[in-house]
Amino acid sequence: MKVTQNVLQRSICIILGGGAGTRLYPLTKDRSKPAVPIGGKYRLIDIPISNCLNSGLYRIFVLTQFNSASLNKHIKNTYHFDLFSNGFVDILAAEQTSKSKEWFQGTADAVRQSMRHFIYHDYDYVLILSGDQLYQMDIEDVLENHVRQQADLTIATIPVNAQDATSFGIMKVNKENKITSFIEKPKKEVLGEWTSEVNEDLKKRGKSYLASMGIYVFSKDVLNNLLRENENALDFGKELIPETLSRKMNVVSYAYDGYWTDIGDIKSFFEANIAMTDDIPAFNMFDNKNKIYTRPRLLPPAKFTGATFTRAIVSEGSIIQAKLIENSIMGVRSRIDFGTVVKNTYIMGNDYFESLDDIVKSDLIPMGIGKDCYIENAIIDKNVRIADNVIIRGHHSLEDVESDQYAIRKGIVVVKKHASIPSGTIIGF
Repeated sequence: MKVTQNVLQRSICIILGGGAGTRLYPLTKDRSKPAVPIGGKYRLIDIPISNCLNSGLYRIFVLTQFNSASLNKHIKNTYHFDLFSNGFVDILAAEQTSKSKEWFQGTADAVRQSMRHFIYHDYDYVLILSGDQLYQMDIEDVLENHVRQQADLTIATIPVNAQDATSFGIMKVNKENKITSFIEKPKKEVLGEWTSEVNEDLKKRGKSYLASMGIYVFSKDVLNNLLRENENALDFGKELIPETLSRKMNVVSYAYDGYWTDIGDIKSFFEANIAMTDDIPAFNMFDNKNKIYTRPRLLPPAKFTGATFTRAIVSEGSIIQAKLIENSIMGVRSRIDFGTVVKNTYIMGNDYFESLDDIVKSDLIPMGIGKDCYIENAIIDKNVRIADNVIIRGHHSLEDVESDQYAIRKGIVVVKKHASIPSGTIIGF
């Protein structure tokens, strides 16, 4: 039952555009983390924005800073509202002002420096989301849970195992669903003190720790006072959440039991994308209700010649003449020539079509993947040129490597954006 019919109209959303995203390098070499392409045709920022739009929350601010040009362009070209709507997706870039010469120093500092832009809007609740997570959530339910429990702060939580717990904020919750204690990224030695009561199924899977998803709902006055009275606090997890508990505020947990993953590094990014090719993926792109919005490109349909596909996602504008595509994603305008085998790979595609005249006249390797190549356990960034008879094979025993054309991270070969790989090259085999 709905608590109130206008909680969405009384709320605004702030999406944190992320820092330098060093753990996702080289995908973040020239773009911010939320601008990284996922699922063949989307970008990470599309996920939190789509969650808001699907739930009916239309007032959204995106805070950006590092390598933000492509992210800003994508948002500008994608999210338009009609003249009779109060909806918007506004970009708030870090800026120097007369009061502060510093760029955003952390999550809380980013919100503090942007507060002056919110005063022109009428709202009671502030939803804060991360721009680099993969999930599908009913945002309205989160907001109504906050109102129902008369919370000062709501933190969305999810059960995790001991291995993952050291990477998150971990908390304890009492029988009334109130958070009683919180620790940011606990060390392994103290994990035993932070287990929570979970059901038998979660216990069997070792998921006995309640982790913060980095999704918060603050009551307006609470957030304003916290930021003003803790002017040196830079981060929500490290400083402001412990402050709310020390003040005995009403901090509650919103227990989420759906699919959620934090895109922390190359391995988690790779695994999340390849998992989309499963017969019944945990993250469902094929949903009438939970749609994922992105920029419409008006491209032609994908075109295939002689290829065998097994659990593959192929985006529009692709021309695939390969021998085999297995457990892989082909991004927009992907081009793969005859005889090539692609397994467990995310090919991000291309930003434009290369004409036949361009290919004939140019001395460059044609954009896309050439003939008789073998590619496995790899990420091929945009606008890459791979010649014929190239072998690229990532595997867990490979050491991390950095070169001008590619990098290896945790056994996954990442071919960099605009890279050119000559004929006969062997990488990571």
